[in-house]
Amino acid sequence: QVQLVESGGGLVQPGGSLRLSCAASGFTFSHYAMSWYRQAPGQVRELVASITSAGVTNYADFVKGRFTISRDNGKNTVYLQMNSLNPEDTATYLCSVIVIWTTYWGQGTQVTVSE
Repeated sequence: QVQLVESGGGLVQPGGSLRLSCAASGFTFSHYAMSWYRQAPGQVRELVASITSAGVTNYADFVKGRFTISRDNGKNTVYLQMNSLNPEDTATYLCSVIVIWTTYWGQGTQVTVSE
């Protein structure tokens, strides 16, 4: 079965950096686009970044120039490098994949940006 396990979240000061990881299993990772979403309390879930199987990336306007999505097909892992973090980036970050018309989600990893 498809499994997605995120890690790397934590508490960071404004201006700091974090690198999130999402380890995938249960499907042929290299064949599928992967995405990172985030959801803050009381807010809708929003797309942060995505990467196709060919490595083409797409970013939400609010993270362009600060976040970088990448993938390592040998490790079945997708990453999200987050730089210049600000308090508005505080949220639970989740990775996602669509396999045979079904959307799968990880459990999420919490990112808190605060003094």
